[in-house]
Amino acid sequence: MDLSFTKEEQAFREDVRQFFRDNVPPETRRKLVEGRHLSKDEMVTWWRILNKKGWGVTHWPKEYGGTGWTSVQHYIFNEELQSYPAPQPLAFGVSMVGPVIYTFGNEEQKKKYLPRIASVDDWWCQGFSEPGSGSDLASLKTKAERKGDKWIINGQKTWTTLAQHADMIFCLCRTDPAAKKQTGISFIVFSMKSKGVTVRPIQTIDGGHEVNEVFFDDVEVPYENLIGEENKGWDYAKFLLGNERTGIARVGVSKERLRRIKELASKVESGGRPVLEDPAFREKFAACEIELKALELTQLRVVADEGKHGKGKPNPASSVLKIKGSEIQQTTTELLMEVIGPFAAPYDEHPDNSNEAMDWTAQIAPTYFNNRKVSIYGGSNEIQRNIICKAVLGL
Repeated sequence: MDLSFTKEEQAFREDVRQFFRDNVPPETRRKLVEGRHLSKDEMVTWWRILNKKGWGVTHWPKEYGGTGWTSVQHYIFNEELQSYPAPQPLAFGVSMVGPVIYTFGNEEQKKKYLPRIASVDDWWCQGFSEPGSGSDLASLKTKAERKGDKWIINGQKTWTTLAQHADMIFCLCRTDPAAKKQTGISFIVFSMKSKGVTVRPIQTIDGGHEVNEVFFDDVEVPYENLIGEENKGWDYAKFLLGNERTGIARVGVSKERLRRIKELASKVESGGRPVLEDPAFREKFAACEIELKALELTQLRVVADEGKHGKGKPNPASSVLKIKGSEIQQTTTELLMEVIGPFAAPYDEHPDNSNEAMDWTAQIAPTYFNNRKVSIYGGSNEIQRNIICKAVLGL
């Protein structure tokens, strides 16, 4: 298998790079480099710049606003976007529910939802995990009962990322409590402004408000908001999670972080010399670089094999990408912590500017702690190993 890029693909990469140089707001890029949180307005502003260029939903079919790019071009675009860095399009709409709708939804649903996802007129969130139903997602208890032309939804979701901004939610609900747990689930979408929806913030270990609890109390949803077939939601969820796990690899993010680690380690001193000159540190850094290169080649193989597993079926190798990608992201945050040493201690933003020279350290410890989650969300790494044993090794 030849994984080298053609001259045309290399030229495409340079065009993408130039667009980011010319169009990403400098303050947005600075915040991302330093690991700071963007506001909703900053994110939406950038996504609309992308959409105006025609790059808001690059991997969608052309008839729904996609670019018609090859899998390799899409890979290059994502890598450059992450490496620059620039904010990725809102994954819950663009990479998760959007593909489910254009793959399994009816024509009316495609016309209603897809244009609004592409233009960021609707901010989506994901209603999957529940208390007691994380890695064992099929045990979920949120239920949707059909009454006439409506669903009545009751239950609770948790770890709902950025639900405080959301207009819409795609939700897994139990619609046949008597069926085997994987076969009694449906995929339903509805407005977060519906009567009976309550959002409560969860403060994470980095001090941020990224995730939430969401409660549903007799929420009325039109029956037509069911995506695909009733009780087939588990199949759609597996399809969605396959896309999410591939994206969690984030090769470009880790590349940019290694670049920053090398830059900072050449400036910050420990024991009278730059951290980068410490043999133990250099050994860890080199090992991480090698792991990342292997991950990049694995992701390229997945890209080359795209479409060979049938409609709606994820490549089992996406589990490999999820495992290694999340582990490398965690390793890079550990290396950053080693670079700054005791300066990792403060969690504040230095509001008094008493130490402006080291202000960039303020987000390194919070980022380290926040990244402990990446080996859990999207299906924990332990579950991914089980998937590999079953789907790839036949065990």
